[in-house]
Amino acid sequence: MSSGVAARRDAKKLVRSPSGLRMVPEHRAFGSPFGLEEPQWVPDKECPRCMQCDAKFDFITRKHHCRRCGKCFCDRCCSQKVPLRRMCFVDPVRQCAECALVSHREAEFYDKQLKVLLNGATFLVTFGDSEKPETMVCRLSNNQRCLILDGDSHHEIEIAHVCTVQILTEGFTPGGSTRATGMFLQYTVPGAEAATQLRLMAGEDANGSKRQAAAWLVAMHKATKLLYESRDQ
Repeated sequence: MSSGVAARRDAKKLVRSPSGLRMVPEHRAFGSPFGLEEPQWVPDKECPRCMQCDAKFDFITRKHHCRRCGKCFCDRCCSQKVPLRRMCFVDPVRQCAECALVSHREAEFYDKQLKVLLNGATFLVTFGDSEKPETMVCRLSNNQRCLILDGDSHHEIEIAHVCTVQILTEGFTPGGSTRATGMFLQYTVPGAEAATQLRLMAGEDANGSKRQAAAWLVAMHKATKLLYESRDQ
């Protein structure tokens, strides 16, 4: 990929919406597949009362719109200002209690797991029906749109084309939970009739890369959930 194309993919601009300032991709086609669109606000004339506690709006009890769901609430039911990175807001924005809880949980993905995906991990990668795996580093691209696999060969898989993700596990840890050891992935290729299959397995070594691979798989599992939510929006 040329540096010019890469620069266009990563270019961003600052825009102002009724909900606040947002730092969005300059070209909509290059937006993160984990992103969410801003909701349409419920019109003021359609919500004379708080949609949570049913308090009547007047000069004292003012109405506020949750920036995540777009519904109307009183100040008591919509007082929290929480980061909403899936909508690219620069500053924390007002959200109702239910949406704020979801946004707080998602913050863990952006603060911790996204960094793990961007840093990448080493896997034994098998494409399709091949019997010989290739040692490759798999990471998420900086614009979050592609899985990049580098080894003796180079592959880029658009996240938007991924149709199936299955995390492979084995055994039990002392805490009673299973341990991630690999991932089975299917994705579509433009022009191809059938989906392409890909298998990633953590290698056996003693230098810590297996633990790094396991952490990457856990982060990918969380990313998959966000991806499906974005598609269902």
